[in-house]
Amino acid sequence: MVAGGVAATGAFAGQEGAGEPGGQQTAAQVVSCPSADGRLPEVRARARAEVDRELAGPERQLAEANERLARSQGEGGPDVVRNAVLGPLLDKRGAVLDRIGQAIDREGGERPQGLEAMDACGLDATA
Repeated sequence: MVAGGVAATGAFAGQEGAGEPGGQQTAAQVVSCPSADGRLPEVRARARAEVDRELAGPERQLAEANERLARSQGEGGPDVVRNAVLGPLLDKRGAVLDRIGQAIDREGGERPQGLEAMDACGLDATA
């Protein structure tokens, strides 16, 4: 199983730093995760279709996580973000990365080193 990391930082509604003096809000937050682009070695043809299918998942999952994050703004603080947004995303990404490794193993390839680095998602502020 591929392990993941969560970096939940920043201010949330109701916390110090959630808005600027005078009622102005700070930058919105988005979930960001490392891309698989250029991180996988050459994949054997027999495993390529399965790996390509799996690689489509993380982008879709990231978009869904950002939609959940946007809907949860101001609700419950960092625990909600960690439990309702980042946690499920990391579980799904970990499963995808594990299936990619299994597909490569199954076809006699060598499991890429450092797949778990693609599971290090966190929050970034947008301008």
